[in-house]
Amino acid sequence: MKKEAKIKPFWYSDIWLFPKLITIITTLDEQGRINAAPYSHIMQYDVMAKHPRMILGCRQDSHTFTNIVATGEFVVNCVSAEHLEDMMETARFYPESVNELEQTGLTAIPSLHVKPPSIKECPQIAECTVDEIIRLEKSSGIVIGNIKALVFDEELIDMPREERIRTMNLPIGLGDESRMDYFHGINYEITKHELGEPPDAFKGGEVQLGMPWTDDALQTLMTIPPGVRKMVTEQTETFVREKGGDKVTLAGFQELADEYGMSDEFFDRFKKKKAV
Repeated sequence: MKKEAKIKPFWYSDIWLFPKLITIITTLDEQGRINAAPYSHIMQYDVMAKHPRMILGCRQDSHTFTNIVATGEFVVNCVSAEHLEDMMETARFYPESVNELEQTGLTAIPSLHVKPPSIKECPQIAECTVDEIIRLEKSSGIVIGNIKALVFDEELIDMPREERIRTMNLPIGLGDESRMDYFHGINYEITKHELGEPPDAFKGGEVQLGMPWTDDALQTLMTIPPGVRKMVTEQTETFVREKGGDKVTLAGFQELADEYGMSDEFFDRFKKKKAV
């Protein structure tokens, strides 16, 4: 039997279970002093490569939010499970002038494109600038950040995903109890499931077109996985019609791809999978 739970303060932590990415956000204040604090209210905001962005939620009176508003920059440092104790140390409410990293075994290193430092021991880092600040009334401050750089330990970049997951060993935040005890998932089991095709997927000889396509445009379409090929076909033909065209050409297909930030690397991703 199901039962409704009361929505009360800290519902997102005490009641609803949100497995989250654990990060340390590094910022600088207006005097150039370093601040570091843990945040798990973070996720992708704009997933397209043309304008990649992240969203970060903070208390409006936090040092992190104040610094981001003042300077327009921040760094998202993803902590490995080996440094959970260091991450928890940055969660303590030190005075404004204290550099929390100096209370830990973590090392500040220069970032590539922004002034706040990155953390050497973190295998995955995003350097960000402010795109938009949203102040929720009597609630959180929301930062939409432009991703200026995604930075990794060099050996991780070309690693197969499963090996990279195991090597990075990123913990999963599982919330807290009474703002005293914090729970994390580490050394988790990894499962893999292949995505099946929907019943109406366009396969090789079954593509249903609503208008003529040139041969080279059709060949490019066939590099898209069958599971999403129908959607891409419909979107492309709608795009061409809105532009006043009556035929999908490779140039038209590429124009749509450019508008949505789908470069050659986007199509290469599917070609690689097909070749495996």
